[in-house]
Amino acid sequence: MKARGIPVFVSGDIIRAEARKRKLKFTRRNLGQLMLQIRKEEGMGAVAKRLVPLVENARGEFVVYEGARSVEEVDELRRKYNIVTIAIHASRQARFHRLQRRRRSDRPRSWADFAERDNRELGVGIANLIALADRTVENEDSKDDLKRRTRRLLQVVLNPKKSS
Repeated sequence: MKARGIPVFVSGDIIRAEARKRKLKFTRRNLGQLMLQIRKEEGMGAVAKRLVPLVENARGEFVVYEGARSVEEVDELRRKYNIVTIAIHASRQARFHRLQRRRRSDRPRSWADFAERDNRELGVGIANLIALADRTVENEDSKDDLKRRTRRLLQVVLNPKKSS
């Protein structure tokens, strides 16, 4: 998306920015607890609310918000913007291995850590968000395959008259 000039905002960046403000280390435990705490204190749409000023300063007709975790986040954005939700779905096994390969400090160290992370995200409503998505893209293959599928879908979503 960035290559096409479309700004990309990532929910995890919002959480990490708050962790930085609070001088927390970027550990799996700290970021997971902070994600829950922000939503508990400010509501389930809190991360999206924090995103709005960034979107307001962005240039262009479209933006991408990557990593929404709840229907409430999307509803928060729908109050101001036209939204199309795209769920990118991969099996648990594929997601676990990809998180391992990223080598970030907050990656799950074991399958149990991964299951804990999955359950935390299920607890904030990600399953409902996936179930209610406008579109879905399968992500079981290579990064290039995902890019190809996503590019094709975005052509349809961003240019609905041309694809009819």
